[in-house]
Amino acid sequence: MGVDYYKILGVDKSAKDDDLKKAYRKLAMKWHPDKNPNNKKQAEAKFKEISEAYDVLSDSQKRAVYDQYGEEGLKGQVPPPGAGGPDGATFFQGGNGTTTFRFNPRNADDIFAEMFGFSTPFGGMGGAGGGGMRGGSKFGGMFGGEDIFASFGDSGAMHHGPRKAPPIENKVPCSLEELYKGVTKRMKISREIADASGKTMSVEEILTINVKPGWKKGTKITFEEKGNEQPNIIPADLVFIIDEKPHSVFKRDGNDLVVTQKVSLVEALTGYTVRLTTLDGRNLTIPITNVIHPNYEEVVPREGMPIAKDPSMKGNLRIKFDVKFPTKVTPEQKSGLKRLFAG
Repeated sequence: MGVDYYKILGVDKSAKDDDLKKAYRKLAMKWHPDKNPNNKKQAEAKFKEISEAYDVLSDSQKRAVYDQYGEEGLKGQVPPPGAGGPDGATFFQGGNGTTTFRFNPRNADDIFAEMFGFSTPFGGMGGAGGGGMRGGSKFGGMFGGEDIFASFGDSGAMHHGPRKAPPIENKVPCSLEELYKGVTKRMKISREIADASGKTMSVEEILTINVKPGWKKGTKITFEEKGNEQPNIIPADLVFIIDEKPHSVFKRDGNDLVVTQKVSLVEALTGYTVRLTTLDGRNLTIPITNVIHPNYEEVVPREGMPIAKDPSMKGNLRIKFDVKFPTKVTPEQKSGLKRLFAG
């Protein structure tokens, strides 16, 4: 078939008009040469390729010819599936009496201007006649070195073109055990989608979030353009934000885990053994042989949270102590303490 226009836009063969527009907008903004000053030659070629793919697939006549005969059909080597000639395509009578389809590609700047709502600011692309998106001409850039994309917002569209709805944020509560081991969360969403005629309908989807070991509170997972579809508005991104549930034993401090143990004064002075069940179910026994003073902290290396960038590495477990002092001391106890510290 030659060039695979569906693959270029990243859509399947059943793609509707809205699917094509979304794919074109995203790729055109990514590959526009003025957005790639350090790689302009490759970007220009990609931009022309994207524009040509959209030009063909968004036109029902061109798409019908392409689907049946491939790129060769667009070049006039085979007859079309029907009669008539839409804009950008003509039929002519060949010398052998057969009717042939001829593809006249549109100017890529024109497609970009039509999609984003302003006249072309970058000069011609396609050589003589404004066609030939595969030609070798360069972008004129009537604004010189100025980056006109600076006037685009986060949506990638100028203020008088299609705007993107603001992101929709939702919290994803996770237990400390889930953040330690990792977990798969499935989020059910309901949203409005529009067909080619603009009619909307409600659909439900399941979005999968793979929570990685070591992820922290505030980690964001974005599903692009999964909000409601509305006329002249690019759907909002859905942003899920990891939230951490309180734990009954541990507190998280960066990549460290902190636990506080209550001990008596006798245990603080004579020795104490810490027994803990880790977040992954292991039992730890940690003898404390040092005298435990109010600010004492025992550090157990690599028993903290996994480090997200390298889950094989872990932070530390930090054990703090709450020493319970007696409210009353008998004369006998006082004498015993004096003898203890005197010796």
